[in-house]
Amino acid sequence: MTSLTTETAAEAAPRSAPGSGARLVARLAGGAASGAVRVFLVLAGLFWLMPTVGLLLSSLRSPSDIAASGWWQVFTAPAQLTTENYARLLANDTITGSLLSTVLITVPATLLVLLVGSFAGYAFAWLEFPGRDWWFLGVVALLVVPVQVALVPVSKLFGAVGLFETTAGVVLFHTAFGLPFAIFLLRNFFAEIPRELLEAARLDGAGEIRLFTRVVLPLGGPAIASLGIFQFLWVWNDMLVALIFADSQSPPITVALQQQVRQFGNNVDVLAPGAFVSMVVPLVVFFAFQRQFASGVMAGAVK
Repeated sequence: MTSLTTETAAEAAPRSAPGSGARLVARLAGGAASGAVRVFLVLAGLFWLMPTVGLLLSSLRSPSDIAASGWWQVFTAPAQLTTENYARLLANDTITGSLLSTVLITVPATLLVLLVGSFAGYAFAWLEFPGRDWWFLGVVALLVVPVQVALVPVSKLFGAVGLFETTAGVVLFHTAFGLPFAIFLLRNFFAEIPRELLEAARLDGAGEIRLFTRVVLPLGGPAIASLGIFQFLWVWNDMLVALIFADSQSPPITVALQQQVRQFGNNVDVLAPGAFVSMVVPLVVFFAFQRQFASGVMAGAVK
């Protein structure tokens, strides 16, 4: 019996080896593929960040060094780095004033879109009123309206009511064009909330306002955060609307930098740090809320 068992094990061993080898090869291939994907993503990230890094290093070099060589020369001559450009930037009233104007435009335009979009999204998702579906289709249709179409009629309207070249006019324009997407996103997200949860809150005596503030808003945090990032990035980086509707005496940072290039094309010591500050603020906001951004977009856009 012992010899029979030994022969059986000997016959079984060669049959199990090919399966083990195949699994080992599959694991190695999977690991290699995963490693290749990671390397590709790292390289893509570095390539995407290269303009930002180049702008940062240029903002830390003197105008003579910028004119003499490229920004990559700092890796061989780090003594070129200096903070004098940022000192000149802080002393430039036009740039510092434009940063304040950008904040005064971006923050209200973002908060208004979040507030009005949240109320409207909740109404379209859970309140019954005549023509609700048709009104929502109208909101969705507004998503395809380009900003350029409204520039001339809105300019005439703002000129008639005294809002042309004012901060309030720019805020209202960004709010109006940000609301269709906000309502669409938040309505889809709020509609995914279980009806039983809302009915239980109503049975406990919660009205619509309390239901909205105590139940819907906390659950809609990821979607609201992602919407806030969208709106903030769009308004902060906008130049077309600001160039037409903003006050020419206190323009946003995008317009102020464009004017600096037109008037003083060689003052790189101010343009480089100003452009980097204008770029780094949206990057900080995006990376600070990237998790909420991803979860909110996926939950609100996929039903």
